[in-house]
Amino acid sequence: QVQLVESGGRLVQVGDSLRLSCAASGRTFSNYDMGWFRQAPGKDREFVAGINRSGGATAYADSVKGRFTISRDNAQSAAYLQMNSLKPEDTAVYYCAAKTVGVLATLRMMGRYNYWGQGTQVTVSS
Repeated sequence: QVQLVESGGRLVQVGDSLRLSCAASGRTFSNYDMGWFRQAPGKDREFVAGINRSGGATAYADSVKGRFTISRDNAQSAAYLQMNSLKPEDTAVYYCAAKTVGVLATLRMMGRYNYWGQGTQVTVSS
């Protein structure tokens, strides 16, 4: 089992930056690919960003590419999502997730993720 706890979500203004953190415990963190997903009110959960176990490969949704950066620190068993130039449409509950290692394309596949955090709310006010 892997336990994931997100933090860092809050109310911000348009154009602000925010960094979300995901603290992992349980099994060896570096054995897992990590992803960030989000769910806005009334919408399906969607992929935001993913990073492979080593941190050497990443993937992003088109809607956040160039604004968001995913990273990880295997020594600290943590993953991060740096969000810049935030927009109202970024408002959502953000979830981190872990999955067993796979090919790069699987970073975007929600169904491949085995473990999920409880989520952290990000609200971007205009």
